[in-house]
This record gives sequence, structure tokens and C-alpha cells, in this order.
Amino acid sequence: MAAFPEPPALQVIPTRGKTPHCWENRSVIFVANLLSLFFGNREGARLLEAEISCVDSYGGRLLPVLGLIFGGGKNVLVLERIPDPALTAFFLSLGLELPEIEILPRPDFLALGRDLKTNGSTTHPLLDRLRCHPAKTLDGYVTDETISLLATALGKRTLSTTEGSHHGNNKLLLHQHLKHTGLPVFPTRLARSSLEITSALHEFHNDGHQAAVVKSQIGATGIGMLKLPTDAPPPEIPAAFFFEGPCMVQAWLRPGEHGITSIRSPSVQIFLHDETAYLYDLTEQILEDSIHEGNESPPSYLDEIPGLESEIFRQTGVAATWLHRQGYRGAASADFLLALHGDGSFTAYVCEINARVTGATYPSVLARHFHPHGAWRMRNLEFTTPLPGSFLLDILRTRSKLFDPDQRNGILPINFNLDPDGSVRKGQFLAIADNLPTCRRLLDTTHQDLPVEWNYTRDR
Repeated sequence: MAAFPEPPALQVIPTRGKTPHCWENRSVIFVANLLSLFFGNREGARLLEAEISCVDSYGGRLLPVLGLIFGGGKNVLVLERIPDPALTAFFLSLGLELPEIEILPRPDFLALGRDLKTNGSTTHPLLDRLRCHPAKTLDGYVTDETISLLATALGKRTLSTTEGSHHGNNKLLLHQHLKHTGLPVFPTRLARSSLEITSALHEFHNDGHQAAVVKSQIGATGIGMLKLPTDAPPPEIPAAFFFEGPCMVQAWLRPGEHGITSIRSPSVQIFLHDETAYLYDLTEQILEDSIHEGNESPPSYLDEIPGLESEIFRQTGVAATWLHRQGYRGAASADFLLALHGDGSFTAYVCEINARVTGATYPSVLARHFHPHGAWRMRNLEFTTPLPGSFLLDILRTRSKLFDPDQRNGILPINFNLDPDGSVRKGQFLAIADNLPTCRRLLDTTHQDLPVEWNYTRDR
């Protein structure tokens, strides 16, 4: 596998309102290894699997966007199960270039990794097909040990180094860099045990904070994050929180404390090339206790706060430059907490940087492709009774809600999470329109169109 060059100086370019500059002339074999997000922390992966329903369908979200991110053609997407056929046909009708599909169930992926680590080789038939594929690049949600070994076995290279992917997702390393560069950071204590967490909570309580959050160094979709009151002993903290070393205990900033009147949660979508970081979208996260439930763009308050956009992009540039130096390349996001104060001022804090394709990457890339200067809103919808994918699409089409690329308006389902029978239990639904109120109305009125009840939900 080719050696990685020394990282050059990075140029940071805000391009909000434009189609993101991705890998225009590169094709890829992308292994949708979602449960590898924890880099060998098996307990963390187990907790994530228990949280996400129909986890084997999750990778289907990459189907409509992979050809937009990797524009070289002839991409391969390695999934755990076949995506919904009706939704696949809909993507083709939109003119999207879809990748070839290979199926590798999670147990087979793990066995393949064990064989490569132990023997340096494996006889899995999939490897023969991938080895002959013209794509020269192998990628995954993260570049962990298995992806690196697989790339070597296939004679391919990865976009990011294993170390770069690992370090780039480490919240403590980023926190230390932000503090070193003088950017605002949360009041933070390190804890190596539940006893030290108790001590940190006591300190924050004395400083006037009613709550704090315990963060493992590496986490995803709420796993590795626990919000606690500061005036009570903590529960036993799972060992998974300490897998990478000490966890962070950070003060939970909230309205009514320390002059804060309200809190917002912007996020910047990033694409890292070898020499350039494109900041291609600015979104607002839809959160419940810091658990991601969706995104919308642009944030409704953006034009009401002078200097906010430029400050958020400035801080994102600092975080993206750090991430680039770690050896990471590809899609990423920088998540913020925005504290608004009674005197009209604000403080923006980088909460974390996610060095991977995130839940906001899919809708942002699709929306900026079909309607660069428009608005969008994406929510997870869960159905009380599973429905066939073709039936869902027909209802949206009949009610004139299904996305029309000529009108640049409507609801574009990104993915269907399928139950064992192939019916849709949950899906990710993206509303695209000229403005945010129309996007919200498109999603909210869908309640009236469906024959079963549904609820907005998180990835669980």
C-alpha cells in the first residue's frame, strides 16, 4: 500500500450554498462498517447495536450519495443486506449514479478481519472480486485496523491513515488542541474512575452548574455520553467509557445559568481534500439531550446574530486544520454549542469533530446537489406498523409530496430501515424546498397522508 505523504498547508474555503467539492475523479470501494466506529471497543459497539433498530440497514444511506462524494464512477458499496428495491429505483429516476452493491453480513466482516490479522490473508470470495475492481481506494465510516488490513490485502490504499482516523475522532485530543489555540472550551475535568467523576461533579456543583456530561474519548450517536446532575452521586459508569483512557467530565451549559439566555446547536459540514478544506453547509442540529434526531439548513437564527457565521467558520477552520494534520481525509462535521447571553453577545464552543460521514452528510450532500441555494430539513420517522417501501413512495407520489428535481421541492427518502420481512420500520426523510418553513410543513403534514401513526425519533 502506498505511503501517505506529509500533509501540506491547508486552505480553508467556505462554500455554503454550493455543491460540495468532493472526490470528483476518484472511485471507491466503501465498506459500511458502522459498528467499527469504536476502534476495537467491543462494549461500545454492542451498546450502539442495541440502540439502533435494524442496524444492518443503516449503510443503505450511502446508496444515493456515494456517487456524489466519489465522482470517478464504478464505485462499490459493501452492505450487510440488500437495500429496499423501490427506493433504489427512485434514486435512479432522480438521475443519481448508484454504486455496485456487494453484501457482507457483519459476522462475516468480523471473521474476515480476524483472518487478516492472524494469517495475513483470507479465502473469502468477495476479496477476489474487489481485488479486480478498478477502484484504487478503500474507505469506511472509519479507517480501523480491519479496513487497513483489507486495503493491503486488496492492493488498494485508504483515504485516511488508521492513526488519523482514530485520533480525528478523539474528543479529548481535539479539546486539548482547542484549548491550546485559545478557542472557547467547556469547563472540563478528566476522570479515570467513577470516584473521580464524583469529585468533578461536586466541583461543578460548587461552580453553579446543575448538570454535567461524561464523555468517553471516542463515541458516536450518543454512545459514550452521559448527562448527570451535579448534586447526586453518579451511577456506575460502563467500562466502555474508559477504553481509550480517562473520560472527560464537562459542565453542561444551560439557559438561566452564568448569564446564558438560550442555547443553539449549529454544525458545519466539511470536506477535507489533500490541500483544501471545503466548509459546504451550515446546519442546525435537532437534538434531545444531545442525542441527534435530525438537521435543518440554514439555521433560522443565522441572520439575526451579527458575526455568528464568520465566527463559526473561523473556529471550524481551526478544527479542520487540526483534523487534516492528524492524517484524516474525506467528509466530516464540526458540531457546536452556541450560548446566547442576555447582553446580546454569544459564545460558540466546538463540541466535537466527527471524522467520518455523519448523519448530516447524507441530507446536506443531496440537498446541495439538487437545490444549492435552498433549504432542507431531515428527520427520522418511525412507524407504529411497518410498511412496504413501494407503498410509502406511492403515497408520497400520489399526494404530490415526493421530491421532484424539476421543481426542486418535496420529500426525498434517504434510506429505509428494514425489519426481517423487508418492510420499513423507520426511515430518514429529507424535505427540500426554497425555504425552511416549507420544509417543515412538508414533513409535518405527512402525518395526514400515511395510514399508520409515525413519530419523529432518533437513531435507535
